[in-house]
Amino acid sequence: MLGVLALAGCGQSTGAPASSTPASAPSASAPAASGSASPQAEAAFPVTVEAGNGQVTIAKRPERIVSLSPTATETLFAIGAGPQVVAVDDQSNFPAEAPKTELSGFKPNVEAIVAHKPDLVVVANDTDKVVAELTKLSIPVLLEPAATKLEEAYDEIADLGAATGNPDKAQQTVTTMKTELERLAAEAPKDKKLSYYHELDQTPYAATSTTFIGQVYSLFGLENIADKAPDAAGGYPKLSAEFVAQADPALIFLADVKCCQQSKDTLAKRPGWKNLSAIKNDQVIQLDDDIASRWGPRVVDLAKAISAAVGKAA
Repeated sequence: MLGVLALAGCGQSTGAPASSTPASAPSASAPAASGSASPQAEAAFPVTVEAGNGQVTIAKRPERIVSLSPTATETLFAIGAGPQVVAVDDQSNFPAEAPKTELSGFKPNVEAIVAHKPDLVVVANDTDKVVAELTKLSIPVLLEPAATKLEEAYDEIADLGAATGNPDKAQQTVTTMKTELERLAAEAPKDKKLSYYHELDQTPYAATSTTFIGQVYSLFGLENIADKAPDAAGGYPKLSAEFVAQADPALIFLADVKCCQQSKDTLAKRPGWKNLSAIKNDQVIQLDDDIASRWGPRVVDLAKAISAAVGKAA
């Protein structure tokens, strides 16, 4: 998880003239899915997207998308491209209707991916040079890595909108996200400077304000205890139990609930933690691990959880 979170995201999209040379082209053997695209969607192609793997030109509206990124899967369904998705990786558990398979984004199997006859593959990591391997087979691939800031998350949503023929819905999704985040931040009480600790796992690893997750917290004027860690470690420092105890955060957010069954009770059993203010004042917030580790549209749900905690503690 730490490796995924530490990656950087980028991307832009532009319409490409029909005469442009594709960086990647759809597989000729990929059959079209049932249903037809609107004339407007078809007219948008070919389109060139500036993804993490450079410029990728998609000749026509993809109808057999394979997503090897849980965040991309959530985004594809949010922007109306769900009917175009034929397979997702084993970690893509939202939404429920996503066609989950045994495909892996961490250990991609090119042969298994190709078996789904994709005309577009979306990945968050270029593990084992999967991008180059699929490109050799004339299958367009978009590398959309973990965003390091909100603008990168918005940009990736726009990428997927352009690549799938759903640019308007993608823009609508981004606009809604921005509006909701601005509203939540504006409504949050800021007269009391609250400190917090965001736990990635019980090692414990944390996230500083320079990370994507840290920037979401910054919207609410919170003070991150991890920012004073001796070794920032690329934004994800390993903290000692003594460091957290000494910092005594007012709020503790746990992103290791589903994976590791962490709670206020388990924290209280750690050496020197039972008297932490957050534990004594019942300010330990159990987050949804998935929402807290992804950078798609559900970042608004994370912000809502933070907002509720700040409102309660103020």
